Amino acid sequence: MFKAHLSGLYVLTFSLCLFSSATGLNDSSSKRPTKTPKINKRAWAAMESSERELATKKCIPCQGGIPPLKGEEIEKFQKQLGNGWQVIEEHHLEKEYKFTDFRKALTFVNRVGELAEREGHHPDIYLAWGKVKISIWTHKINGLTESDFILAAKCDLL
Repeated sequence: MFKAHLSGLYVLTFSLCLFSSATGLNDSSSKRPTKTPKINKRAWAAMESSERELATKKCIPCQGGIPPLKGEEIEKFQKQLGNGWQVIEEHHLEKEYKFTDFRKALTFVNRVGELAEREGHHPDIYLAWGKVKISIWTHKINGLTESDFILAAKCDLL
């Protein structure tokens, strides 16, 4: 009876190990590597050099304690960004992307998600049939930083 119990326990443990390996639950880091989204070469070619400059920078995590961008600082970055992005009440950036169907919109959302994970900066994303709305701001300071404009420029490359 004891041997049968151990045998059953061994099978159960082995099955759990296989399940956790197959699902990635046994990862000690809990972070899986994210794919690098491919950039849209046409979008890169169409970008102004100032927007390309933003897109080549890396988002810097905000530690808080700094004031959000205001007035002329926002205008400077908005001119660099262009391409349909709107600054809403000096608080966040917003842009709506149009697609021909739901699947293409969903694919774009997944690519934005991969980008956000890689950059460590996460936008709010609204998905509907044929459209995606991206809203970006730095939550820690409840306003805009340079990293928000960087992420916006990178979204335009997907």
